[in-house]
Amino acid sequence: MSDQPDQSAPADRADAAPYDALLLLSFGGPEGPDDVVPFLENVTRGRGIPRERLKEVGQHYFLFGGVSPINEQNRELLAALRKDFAGHGLDLPVYWGNRNWAPYLTDTLREMSEAGHRRILVLATSAYASYSGCRQYRENLAASLAVLAEEGREVPRVDKLRHYFNHPGFVEPMTDAVLTALAELPEKVRDGARLAFTTHSIPTAAADTSGPVPDHGDGGAYVAQHLDTARVIAGALREATGVERPWELVYQSRSGAPHIPWLEPDICDHLEEVHAAGVPAVVMVPIGFVSDHMEVKYDLDTEAAAKAEELGLPVARAATVGADPRFAAAVRDLVLERAATERGLSPRRCALGALGPSHDVCPAGCCPARNPLPAAAGQD
Repeated sequence: MSDQPDQSAPADRADAAPYDALLLLSFGGPEGPDDVVPFLENVTRGRGIPRERLKEVGQHYFLFGGVSPINEQNRELLAALRKDFAGHGLDLPVYWGNRNWAPYLTDTLREMSEAGHRRILVLATSAYASYSGCRQYRENLAASLAVLAEEGREVPRVDKLRHYFNHPGFVEPMTDAVLTALAELPEKVRDGARLAFTTHSIPTAAADTSGPVPDHGDGGAYVAQHLDTARVIAGALREATGVERPWELVYQSRSGAPHIPWLEPDICDHLEEVHAAGVPAVVMVPIGFVSDHMEVKYDLDTEAAAKAEELGLPVARAATVGADPRFAAAVRDLVLERAATERGLSPRRCALGALGPSHDVCPAGCCPARNPLPAAAGQD
């Protein structure tokens, strides 16, 4: 028998070594009316936005009692991950830290350091490549680790899980959610319903420099990854229903200055366009979001739904993956895959679609910002 490791070993062995903890890293959100403006000050820090303007921006939070659903959804995901890990013999503690609200990332990393954790894997609640969805989280990690170093604490090493936009545990729950949404439409318009895959709009300059991605060079990954996911879901729906449905990738939640080009079309403009073309119904599919947080609840369930009602256009909205057990299982798969890779093995890397599995380590210059900051969990 050879003493050499099995280079094709599967990633389903419950061995997370060399990692000793997982960090769920998210955006954060207010938990009450008094939190809204301080939360928005955190989000916009350094941009010089007046407090009165932040009160105006925060109105959509006040419509929901000043509470963003994202924190409760992260608690549910945290519980789902812990349940899945325990049920599969994976002894890996799971922590949670946010970019913009409690529990703050720095506090969580301090807690993890004090608990003796030295090799930490990070799951960001963003499935795609972009500055705000990947690089900025890596900058947040670097800034928090620098605080720990300044405090004289033991600074753990952090690695980030690869982008999971095309993992079956992300795609398959989305596909089932679309089937559920289709069933909510009136039967007479169901077969003619068009699919609008939605994601957060970002500046076109940021989209052009997101990456890398096969056949797109050093940029373009943000759009390419969403398109690939949409194709997979549309194909699975065709197989499940026997109906070929037209679809588009559209955008929502734009927040930038009017003179700066952002990805288009906006979901509300898209609804007007397809209604004018005689489309009988639309299913909105928020593939760009992991959970039903404020961008989904307000921009789709409130604004876009109101536009559809104004037009007399039947719409339904598919759920996000949230704390679906299949997504929790996908995270476990990604953890074990990365751990096996760190141990020198070549585990199976699950991915659907044409792009294949994403890189483990972000290359230097990946998803750059206009004002670059130090970043952890990458080559720069």
